[in-house]
Amino acid sequence: MISYIEGHITQLNPAFLTIEAAGIGYGLLISLNTYAQVSVKGKEKVKIHVDSVFVRDDNPRYYGFFDPEERELFRKLISVSGVGGGSSLLMLSSLSPAEIAGAINTANVALLKSIKGIGEKTAQRIVVDLKGKLGKHEGGISQILTPSYNKNRDEALLALVTLGFPKATAEKALEKSLKQEGVASDNVETLIKSALKNL
Repeated sequence: MISYIEGHITQLNPAFLTIEAAGIGYGLLISLNTYAQVSVKGKEKVKIHVDSVFVRDDNPRYYGFFDPEERELFRKLISVSGVGGGSSLLMLSSLSPAEIAGAINTANVALLKSIKGIGEKTAQRIVVDLKGKLGKHEGGISQILTPSYNKNRDEALLALVTLGFPKATAEKALEKSLKQEGVASDNVETLIKSALKNL
């Protein structure tokens, strides 16, 4: 079992990264929170905490987290019946770890079910199973550096497709978000969060 990998990021988008260590490139699915924190590190060596989820015995998926606290929250989320790795990652890309923990501890089912793919029954189950069992998940979000509009839109689209949404559906959600007042096209994180609400 891999606990963490320390190395240099060779590929990065809002839903996936490749980290190279000892000549091996490890591909990991990541949350938007982790992307935000890793993207400001540039070419610095970083430590990524790893967890694996087996879809089948022969098909593991590896997830990477900048903060061990976010990984711990991910592990608790996937321990809930009906919540898999993809759903947990989507939750961590829609809300910060602190917001998720706060929603669970205050039984804010409405906030949890506002996340795409999380229905009312699942949200209620998450609250029942995890309320009072969460530590202090701060997981602050760093400001993403802002390149061109087209690059941000493409990165946001790639992230949504990687999360499992059809490309055409994701494109429509992004366009709807860009037309909404107050949604900045120069911030990938904001763009993805807004699009998730429009899916």
